[in-house]
Amino acid sequence: MPTASIGPELQRLIDLLAKMPGLGPRSAKRAALYLLKKREPVMRPLAFALEDAAQKVKACAVCGNWDSIDPCAVCADDERDASLICVVQDVGDLWALERAGAHKGRYHVLGGLLSPLDGIGPDDLNMGALIARAKEEAVKEIILALPATVDGQTTAHYLTEHLEMSGVNVTRLSQGVPVGGELDYLDEGTLAAAMKARRPF
Repeated sequence: MPTASIGPELQRLIDLLAKMPGLGPRSAKRAALYLLKKREPVMRPLAFALEDAAQKVKACAVCGNWDSIDPCAVCADDERDASLICVVQDVGDLWALERAGAHKGRYHVLGGLLSPLDGIGPDDLNMGALIARAKEEAVKEIILALPATVDGQTTAHYLTEHLEMSGVNVTRLSQGVPVGGELDYLDEGTLAAAMKARRPF
């Protein structure tokens, strides 16, 4: 809520910062004060970076990744395995897999998950392009790297039905006990998934 002690320019900055994930009104005020105190080393370069990103960064026409070039650097990399496409919910998941060095193929960003309760259907997501890509001769496997939630499972089942018609092999990430995880600390769903996904030792 605006207060008389805060001018309109500063209040606008606080209100915009409060829209960021993880920042409420109080955190936004602290961030705004920090930026004002660090005007030259942080605030001005941040303003320039935001403007630069707003002008240059766009969604890749092939996979949906964010980049300043189109196709993006991942799609344009001839070293990557074009026969593997890893499907993720959002760009943050793509970044996580890249950080882990876990995937050497291409990606496809859906831009969300199917959610009938929220009115999100197939036409609201980047699904048509994925189904078209699956029909390309080079593509042999589609890896569904979607969250183990109700919406994630719904999306995975929908995609599996539509992708199998194109003759491509559809797989999903293994689910279960994380590396270094102790059974006593895991929830029932994770333990059940781990038991179902067991394999020879």
